[in-house]
Amino acid sequence: MSSQAVTRRNFLGTTAAASAALAQSEAPNEPIEHARKVALDMLRPSQRDLDHGLELHANSIVFDAYAAGPQAAIDGDAMRKAMEAGASEIELHDMNEDMFMTRAAVDPAERAEFLQAWKASGVTCVFQVCGEEGSDPLVLIKRLARFTYLTDSIRDILRHAVFPDDVRQAKRDGVGCLYFGGNGVPLTQAWVSVEDELRYVRVFYQLGIRMMHVTYNRRNRLGDGCAEPANGGLSDFGRAAVDELNRVGVIVDVSHSGWQTSLEAAQRSSKPMIASHSTCGALYEHIRSKPDNVIRAIADTGGYIGICCIPRFLRHGGGITALLDHIDHVVRKFGPDHAAIGTDVAYQSRHTARETAKLPERQKGRTRWAALWPPDNFKTTDRMKQSMAWTNWPLFTVGLVQRGHSDAVIQKIIGQNVLRVLEANRGI
Repeated sequence: MSSQAVTRRNFLGTTAAASAALAQSEAPNEPIEHARKVALDMLRPSQRDLDHGLELHANSIVFDAYAAGPQAAIDGDAMRKAMEAGASEIELHDMNEDMFMTRAAVDPAERAEFLQAWKASGVTCVFQVCGEEGSDPLVLIKRLARFTYLTDSIRDILRHAVFPDDVRQAKRDGVGCLYFGGNGVPLTQAWVSVEDELRYVRVFYQLGIRMMHVTYNRRNRLGDGCAEPANGGLSDFGRAAVDELNRVGVIVDVSHSGWQTSLEAAQRSSKPMIASHSTCGALYEHIRSKPDNVIRAIADTGGYIGICCIPRFLRHGGGITALLDHIDHVVRKFGPDHAAIGTDVAYQSRHTARETAKLPERQKGRTRWAALWPPDNFKTTDRMKQSMAWTNWPLFTVGLVQRGHSDAVIQKIIGQNVLRVLEANRGI
């Protein structure tokens, strides 16, 4: 997107132009355009706010504090053949995951989808989750390998960033980049000593990981996850893990941790730490939210809370205006240095439905271990989700302009706060 002012009419038509370099992307992308129209209908910005917000977005470093980036469609024919050959559930899971994470590297149509979505978002860098929800090093390394392969394969449009200056250079060069994060601290589970258990933190740092969850939803050796009713806090080993993450240069992330675990991790951390994709419990109390005392403790480390785009966590209407309400709460109560946006959503290829339809029906499996979610009767509507589609990132900036935030404050929220915390956590 150019840096000159963009009108409402040509903004809605920019998705095709953004990908004109690839023949497969010359046709308008209807899902992207529909999502934009939904968000604009909710926001109803003045022409002045729209033009200014889009220009500011285009000229700023935009850093999604936690997301999955554009996801490719699977190869339905290949998956069907594997199923017919008797592939195990583990094999099928890995095959499916590998495809939606990496097919942009090998399939021209999926690469075009990836580029079109990325350009539409105006995002410079995504803190890409590159680990499953757990602590097994062999499990964690699978996704890390896939995104390393992706960035190695399409480095002309997407790079792997390992230092903040890599993000700044990507902005200057007009390409995207991924910072790698993990959903768990790698543990051998041998328990010979604390030092032995934590030795893989440095290894994963050397592989490019710059952020790790203390817990996921469940309790682990470090502390209680957000879905555990006990809310038991950080363990003795968890305190040692926070120390090691600080020492090595990996950001401590408590997005899926219980409130007491989050609070004690913040009190322990000697470097800025974060809740990369969460919400404000003062606006709606959900297990994935953080109450004000926890946000204050995170802010006191110099860190930030990234507000996510999940309607059931935001409530208050569950759409883009709710997202802005939560950001406003952080800015008003804790200051603009402590707010970010970690969408926790992804663009899905338009080819997904077609390819998935090629698969035979499968019996529903058991709930996976990590997915500990209490019952919830909230009804998420398509309109809520569409208003916060990942490709609507420019309209998040427009919404912040509408709310009266200065350009300097907005630039902190949409990118500079993440860069600052990365700088403060530079490793050994």
